[in-house]
Amino acid sequence: MMPDYFPEDIKPYIIPEAKGELYYQCLGCAAQYPVDKLLYVCPSCGEVLLIHDRKALSLKKIPGPVWQKIFDFRRMLKIPALKGIYRYHEFIGSCIPLESIVYLGEGHTPVVEANARLKEKVGLSFFYKNDGQNPSASFKDRGMASALSSIKYLIDQKRISNVIAVCASTGDTSASAALYASYLGPLIKSAVLLPHKKVTSQQLSQPLGSGARVFEIPGVFDDCMKIVESLSSRYSVVLLNSKNAWRILGQESYSYEIAQDFDWKMKDKVIVVPIGNAGNISAVMSGFIKFFEYGIIDALPKIIGVQSEHADPVYRYYLEPDEAKRNFIPVHTKPSVAQAAMIGNPVSMPRVIQISKKYDELAGCRQVFFIRVTEQSIMDWQLQANHNGHIACTQGGECLAGLAEAFLQKIVTADETAILDATAHAIKFSEFQDLYFRSEIPDDYKIKSNPDFINLPTLVLPDDPDMIPSQQKRLNEKDFKRFVQEISDKIAEKLKLDISE
Repeated sequence: MMPDYFPEDIKPYIIPEAKGELYYQCLGCAAQYPVDKLLYVCPSCGEVLLIHDRKALSLKKIPGPVWQKIFDFRRMLKIPALKGIYRYHEFIGSCIPLESIVYLGEGHTPVVEANARLKEKVGLSFFYKNDGQNPSASFKDRGMASALSSIKYLIDQKRISNVIAVCASTGDTSASAALYASYLGPLIKSAVLLPHKKVTSQQLSQPLGSGARVFEIPGVFDDCMKIVESLSSRYSVVLLNSKNAWRILGQESYSYEIAQDFDWKMKDKVIVVPIGNAGNISAVMSGFIKFFEYGIIDALPKIIGVQSEHADPVYRYYLEPDEAKRNFIPVHTKPSVAQAAMIGNPVSMPRVIQISKKYDELAGCRQVFFIRVTEQSIMDWQLQANHNGHIACTQGGECLAGLAEAFLQKIVTADETAILDATAHAIKFSEFQDLYFRSEIPDDYKIKSNPDFINLPTLVLPDDPDMIPSQQKRLNEKDFKRFVQEISDKIAEKLKLDISE
């Protein structure tokens, strides 16, 4: 749709201009730094950063309902730069001109309602937001589109050149980073560090296919992260993990899309996300805070962060009710089917602490909760979801297990509606499903296969081995008809089919 067709009151705002004045602010000492420098932690105190806009208050001159109208009409545009997360340009990267925005089809992933049977099992109505339908098949593309757009902007401004981007990953970050870097090649080259034998073969194949240099490191993700932090502190590289504040900014789009999908009505809504490195839950809270402060949404939805019992440092931190007595202690992770969330020392923990406190204060009551679930429940709920029409990854199973547990604990009620984050596509973690179906998940995971969920293929053969066709041996017409008849009869018997009249 052409902008000329839009209502007069929003025409001046439909195509955004690069008017923002963004800056980094340290969560520790509150020091501020320009965004035209590659920074990931505060040079003064070493704490993580967030990005703010000095001109943010000017956006409040536009009433919330007008912003709603702007975003609703902006979705009709055919301008590539505004099709993805930058539909919300003023709230994500307001200093970046449209020509510097990288768009690979990320964002605006579908929200799929659970069927009646699955709702009944859980106890309330809920939806999955399928972020596995992003280009690299995970939610990481939201933050990566933001981070790489900021880098392209600096390249376009001739502030940097010959960029080498690095990241540590449990699989999804590396796939996304390699994909977006390859799109901007040869301006950017990427290198990723993965924990050896701790990612699925599908996830490993993605950065390799995108041409990234892949380094496998002994240990776990937290060990890879320390190496990447060392590289970024000593060498001229771009860090693409969620320590990069641009990543957090891009992932706020998840909140904005949910708000728009539900017509800006967030009262009695519950958002369930896996915690992992804590960047996503920080971004989700931050996004809702912005839209609430600008009058775009009517309420702050309840937030539930979920962790496996095999990687639960955030959950443990909030077990202490007295804020003054809380002490964050990293944990040594154990094997988890929710591999992307298997992180014992999340780098965005300072963001979680600060943003969740502000979130509760703005809401006027506690609205941020943390749930711990078993590995067994993660796998079982993922299979139940996918047996009912979803494409949830193991982290999506973790969210559903968390929602079910939150309902049992009366943190959520049957009157609320939940939106669950399926962070990646089920295919990325299909190896765990295969192991489950064959009852071969290693003992360390503490998962036993439930016969009700096991689904294996059945080989159907003719009684006569000479009647088996192959590419090398084709049957004659008569024998092939016999083969078709015999196999179809055997399948009909297994399916208990009635002969049609």
